[in-house]
Amino acid sequence: VQLQASGGGLVQAGGSLGLTCEASGNIFSVDVMAWYRQAPANQRELVAAETSGGVRNYVDSVKGRFTISRDNAKNTVYLQMNSLKPEDTAVYYCSAQTISPTRAYWGQGTLVTVSS
Repeated sequence: VQLQASGGGLVQAGGSLGLTCEASGNIFSVDVMAWYRQAPANQRELVAAETSGGVRNYVDSVKGRFTISRDNAKNTVYLQMNSLKPEDTAVYYCSAQTISPTRAYWGQGTLVTVSS
């Protein structure tokens, strides 16, 4: 599975930004599509995930502000980010995960910078 993320950039606090991740390859084996982020000096953290069954999960800090969605026809997953805060500044990574076998694939990361 290959992943290509795009959509990062610079935005002011309170603004919105949308990320896109296009998947190719053996996408039929993917069980979970997710977005992670990593801020400087921080560990990578899960931001949002959606299972193949449509179940969505979010880290508490983005609930009500971020929305993950999938377009299976386009093999694409999105992350809509609203009411952005400076603490959302990070490199955002798209991930595709399979359960059996357990495997994770990663996109190249896209930088989101939120200015105060």
